[in-house]
Amino acid sequence: MTGIPEAAPEETLRAVSAPQVSVIVPAKDERDNLRELIAEIAAALAGRTHEILVIDDGSRDGTGELLREIAAGMPALRALRHETACGQSCSVRTGLHAARGAVVVTIDGDGENDPAYIPALLAALEAAGPGVALAAGQRTGRKASAAKRLASRVANRLRSWLLADQTRDSGCGLKAIRREVFLRLPYFDSWHRFLPALVLREGYGVTHVDIVDRHRRHGQSKYGIFDRALVGILDLYGVWWLRRRRKRIPQVSVLVDRQAETVGQEAEASR
Repeated sequence: MTGIPEAAPEETLRAVSAPQVSVIVPAKDERDNLRELIAEIAAALAGRTHEILVIDDGSRDGTGELLREIAAGMPALRALRHETACGQSCSVRTGLHAARGAVVVTIDGDGENDPAYIPALLAALEAAGPGVALAAGQRTGRKASAAKRLASRVANRLRSWLLADQTRDSGCGLKAIRREVFLRLPYFDSWHRFLPALVLREGYGVTHVDIVDRHRRHGQSKYGIFDRALVGILDLYGVWWLRRRRKRIPQVSVLVDRQAETVGQEAEASR
C-alpha cells in the first residue's frame, strides 16, 4: 500500500494519450455539413496531435450513423450523443469534460466557421503566454441577413459596454482556450457567448484573431433573432452580476507541499 489514491480511469487515459489539441464540434441535425467540416479540421491540424469531439445534440437526421461511418477510418474522431437536444452550450460542456487536450478549440457544426483559422488561433494563444487563456475569433464579412447583422451589432455593443470584455464579437464559435481555465468557468446555458468576460473574471487575458465568415453550405440556422435577444438580455445581466461579485483574484504561492516534494525526489532518484 502506497497511500496514494488510484487515478480514475478517465484521468489515466488522459495522461497516457493526451493530444495537444481537442476540437469540440456541437452539432444538431448537421449531417450534411459534418463530413466536409471534419475533414477540414483534420487538415488544419495536420502536424499536431489532436482529437475531434463531435457532440450530437439529439439529432434526428442520421448524424450518429454518419459519425460512426467516418470514425471507422479516422481514429482521431470521437462522437458523443445527447439523447434529447440540450443546446449548444451544454454540448460544448459535454465535450470539454471528455476532452484530453491541454488546449480546447470550439467550432460550430454548421460549417460557417472556417477550420483553416484554427492554427492562427493556436499560434496567437501560444505567443500570448500563460497569462492569456483565450484566443477568440472575431468575424469579418458576415454572411448573415441584414437584420441578423444589425441585431448582432447592437447586442455586441451593449455587451462590450456593460461587461468591458475587450471583445468586438463574442458570438463567433471559433475559439481556442486552455482547458484548465475553461473548467473553472461557471456554467449556464449560453455561456459560450460570454467566454471572454468569464475568462477575464478568472484573472486571465484574452487575445483575438479576425475570422472571415462563410456561408452555411446546407440546412438552415437553428437560431432566430428575437428568441436569442430575449434570452441574451437575461444572460448579459447574469454575467455582469458574476463579474461584480468577483472582487479580487488571489495570487497563490506554495508554503508547504510535502507530496510534491516527495514526487520530485522520487523522480530525481529514478534518473
